[in-house]
Amino acid sequence: MDILRRDLDTVCLPTARPGGQIRLVPADLPPESWQLTAAGDTLTVTAGDDRGFLYGLLAISRELLGVEDFWFWNDQHFTPQESIPVAGGYARQSRPAAVRWRGWFLNDEVLLSAWRPGGSSELPWEMALEALLRCGGNMVIPGTGQNAARHRALAQRMGLAVTHHHAEPLGAQMFCEAYPDLDPRYDEHPAEFEALWTAALEEQGPDVVWNLGFRGQGDRPFWVDDPRYDTPAARGALMSRLIRRQYELVQQCYPGAACATNLYGEVMELYRDGYLQLPPAVIKIWADNGYGAMVSRRQGNHDPRVPALPGPGEPGPHGIYYHASFYDLQAANHITMLPTPPEFVERELGRVLDRGVKEYWIINASNVKPHLFTLAYIARIWQDGPTPAGAFLQSYVRRYYGPDASRAEQAFRQYYTAALHFGPHEDNVAGEQFANYPARVLISRYMHGGEGSEHELDWAAPLPTLAQQAAWYRDLCREGARRYPAPDPDAPALLQDSVLLQMEVYRRCYAGGALAAEAILDGLAGQYLTAFYKAGQAREEYLAADAALRSREHGKWQGFYANECLTDVKHTAWLLRDLMGCLRNQGDGPYFYTWQRQVLYTPAQARVVLITNMENHLDDLALYEAMKQKKLQQP
Repeated sequence: MDILRRDLDTVCLPTARPGGQIRLVPADLPPESWQLTAAGDTLTVTAGDDRGFLYGLLAISRELLGVEDFWFWNDQHFTPQESIPVAGGYARQSRPAAVRWRGWFLNDEVLLSAWRPGGSSELPWEMALEALLRCGGNMVIPGTGQNAARHRALAQRMGLAVTHHHAEPLGAQMFCEAYPDLDPRYDEHPAEFEALWTAALEEQGPDVVWNLGFRGQGDRPFWVDDPRYDTPAARGALMSRLIRRQYELVQQCYPGAACATNLYGEVMELYRDGYLQLPPAVIKIWADNGYGAMVSRRQGNHDPRVPALPGPGEPGPHGIYYHASFYDLQAANHITMLPTPPEFVERELGRVLDRGVKEYWIINASNVKPHLFTLAYIARIWQDGPTPAGAFLQSYVRRYYGPDASRAEQAFRQYYTAALHFGPHEDNVAGEQFANYPARVLISRYMHGGEGSEHELDWAAPLPTLAQQAAWYRDLCREGARRYPAPDPDAPALLQDSVLLQMEVYRRCYAGGALAAEAILDGLAGQYLTAFYKAGQAREEYLAADAALRSREHGKWQGFYANECLTDVKHTAWLLRDLMGCLRNQGDGPYFYTWQRQVLYTPAQARVVLITNMENHLDDLALYEAMKQKKLQQP
């Protein structure tokens, strides 16, 4: 009721007089279902359980008060009214959701964790969880690692079940955190492992979808820490045994509790090859590749694209882990929307439903704000089933952009059509990490010396020389910078805060990526002064991308992008400053006066060296600024 009271205070004038009441009536209804009826001055919410009442009250907020699901995140404006009329005979009722367990993983949450709207560290999490409830969600992974443990109680208090990261069985404390002096090997320390599992069961209570599994300490296979398990059969046998043991512990403590395990990365390969045996009631969670396609994810340069859906008739229950946001240090999206078109998402999630995968959907929502449209669309599907993407986009922009809906729809469509493809598959669509990480890889490789190719880029550009890889990246980035529009300062604030901002990040980063690649090519050709200048230009483009993000921090959003540390476009700029120093050392070292003379003196003065320099040595950025001024003065 607290959320509804706040919403009433928001949409009603302070002078408005109470003219009715809301009554909660328990009834024999299916779980999570609700009914709304109006009679006289009473609005009655009927439900069969607490979550049903919660959804019913949120339906009042949405349908009668006009509070949208993402009101907080999209800065919805309200005009307070004297009263909220309810027509006589008003009646609404819920429909069963298409998916049983529906929720978000607030993962890679570096923006949420550092943002302090109004000085509060809890408000970002409260608003994220409220938005999830408004979208019909009923479960959440409330952060990664310690963040998840810290916010579980808040999530459960707000009415959500909690579940766990695929690397955290039962949500238990990591073994190496609890026992830093012991090797994380179950065969050597079974009592210690089981003590952590038992403590997690007791701490979290019954409203949990329990994640079972046995990955390593961190997001990696356990056999990295225990090389004795050097065959798929041995690895699968241990995982099968420990998952059965975890399942037994859960059922002893909470009979009938839902349990799930992630068929993610190497675990899916063990399952597909018959090495992993699971209790029949355990939900098998299949994962997309981070780009919206239901195939195995690329790991490093290995991209087998194994189908990641159950076969026809394969025994269930089944679920999915799907990414609205992904962080892979290659080409995914973290601070921008999924660039894969929504029509592709529509098709893939339609295949998911067709295969009967309806028990569990967990969506990587990252920091929420950059991914609102994608999250809203997936939530509509988990609630209502297949939903045409185009019609949903039109509905979304009408609700949030109002009179600017047509302009917003055009911008969203431009966002998807502008996206680059870095490979042959339909889902090989580049997120903003592609405009940053390959640039860093190329820069780092150049500064290490040599002309051989960088194998870290073999996933996209398995070319024989560094020059060829740099040329490949230059051409793609030039095309990317051309595709995205320049900023529109006259656009409405919400449009500038959302899709237009994200397109500006792409435009600037791609321009920087192209210049960085040109600098490397010039450096490889021995044109160090030109390379130095282009590296400086590239640095400015990445700094402009960071400045674009920070420029949209107004009102409660102050500091939202301050901890943008995963894609971290400002770090790309920092690395380019290092490249400038490397190039200057190559072309102007070891005495560092020749370039300064070329830039500051006339050609005649520069040729006559009686004294090497009459001024203090300029640092790299000062020298670049002097070069820039000289170029600007040229006709």
